[in-house]
Amino acid sequence: MAEHQCDGHCEGCASKGEASPQCKSKAAMAKIKRKIVVMSGKGGVGKSTVAANLAVAMAMDGLKVGLLDVDIHGPSIPRMLGADDARPTGDGDRIDPVVVDGIELMSIGFLLESTDSPVVWRGPVKMGVIQQFLGDVNWGELDCLVVDVPPGTGDEPLSVCQQFLGDDAGAIVVTTPQDVSADDVSKSLSFCRQLGFKVYGIIENMSGFVCPHCGKTTEIFKGAAGERLAKKFDVPFLGRIPIDPEIGECGDSGIPFVRRSSAAAKAFGKAVEPVI
Repeated sequence: MAEHQCDGHCEGCASKGEASPQCKSKAAMAKIKRKIVVMSGKGGVGKSTVAANLAVAMAMDGLKVGLLDVDIHGPSIPRMLGADDARPTGDGDRIDPVVVDGIELMSIGFLLESTDSPVVWRGPVKMGVIQQFLGDVNWGELDCLVVDVPPGTGDEPLSVCQQFLGDDAGAIVVTTPQDVSADDVSKSLSFCRQLGFKVYGIIENMSGFVCPHCGKTTEIFKGAAGERLAKKFDVPFLGRIPIDPEIGECGDSGIPFVRRSSAAAKAFGKAVEPVI
């Protein structure tokens, strides 16, 4: 049988069961009003925390939201939203996402035997799974799909961004204040520019420690990488999120910190308000 050739009318051929994986992905994404990729050129900057809490903040604002975790080797979204033991359902051809507090979730973490199970896959297998997460999951009609991608500019971010290219898609880039973070995060901004991918803005995470007792702010990490990168690449600077022990506690316990009333929660809400 000859391989199906996409004629550019993805929704039509998907409904007839003739769609290629890429075509099914485009048809599924066409039903979603906005797509936001949360990325960073460096690991350990709190990217997944930003992605999870952005999705929750949008849901709190009354939007219908999905959250896709494509960090294949280090999925953390299930734990952050208290869904470690959840499993997606489906009918063999389509996958129903896990739903937590009205947010539709999909992550490779839902498909592993345990949190100790490593994913030892090469690029082509990972790309096939991401393609399935985009095209075979019943996302339905969402106001926004937030996508947490692994750090860097490799296979996973490239695959996702190429699927999402369009006026309704863009990125939030996460950094920390110091120069060593800026050096790597600037590569993500250049990556977006090369792909013609819109940048909604930069969030500077771990920006000062606010003492819960006296309220004084201590700059643990020196620098102002977020604002400096925003000026260099001419993109919006969304704001600074201070270090707060509550953020770590909430992430481990599966309770998004944006639901709290701490200084970090207020700063985060203000930072993402323009995006929402």
